[in-house]
Amino acid sequence: MLSAPSLLMSDAHLGAAPADREREAAAFLAFARKTAGSVVINGDLFDFWFEWRTVMPRGHVRVLGALAALVDAGIPVMMVAGNHDAWAGDVLTTEIGVTLVRDAWDGMLGGWRAHVAHGDGLREREDRRYRRFKRIMRHSLAIRAFRALHPDFATRVASGTSAESGKRREFDEGSGLRAVATSYLDEHRDTELVVFGHSHAATLERVSTGGVYANPGAWMERPAYLVMRPERIELRAWNGSSEGDLLDTIDRGAKEALPHA
Repeated sequence: MLSAPSLLMSDAHLGAAPADREREAAAFLAFARKTAGSVVINGDLFDFWFEWRTVMPRGHVRVLGALAALVDAGIPVMMVAGNHDAWAGDVLTTEIGVTLVRDAWDGMLGGWRAHVAHGDGLREREDRRYRRFKRIMRHSLAIRAFRALHPDFATRVASGTSAESGKRREFDEGSGLRAVATSYLDEHRDTELVVFGHSHAATLERVSTGGVYANPGAWMERPAYLVMRPERIELRAWNGSSEGDLLDTIDRGAKEALPHA
């Protein structure tokens, strides 16, 4: 269970995003330390992340420090691996103390029965080839081979590959993941909320099944985040100093209220 209020951000792509985005992310996490019951990073916090045995990518000191401060303050931090930081490992879990989720997570999120996943590879037809690539890249042999490369060379290769994939990426304005979320909510009627990232399309809507689909969009493009409380879900734009500007909200409503334990 992740306590309310639960704050969720996604797709910061630190290392490829403008430099100001990292400072904004660190400030947001510092704000969360004072206000949140839990924090979720729903994938692609980093545009590239890999941990050698004694080396990790340069940079991101402010954000890593802010994450550690959250954990030290007793606030649970869950990080869902995205397609850009799927190789996250011991530095984040052992040194920083975040809970790392490799695929999807199901549980109580800010008072809502939720299904949370980054969203990569979930579209049935469009992502077929990517799912094969994903299985290869997450295989232990692929990780071992990459670890054998010198970190400077490996980082250049990974950064170049990331940039090219971004140019070739087909955006559907989030319609593909919206359809996946609607289907999931239809098949899992006990789930009240599905949260994805990945599409870079901010969304907060109640779908035809009565459940809610939420996506904070890409922090790298417009810093925004979700706030989950038992009575409502909010989509907010980070303004640098307070709880942010309200972009959209969905109330639970009397008929969706959780039964008393």
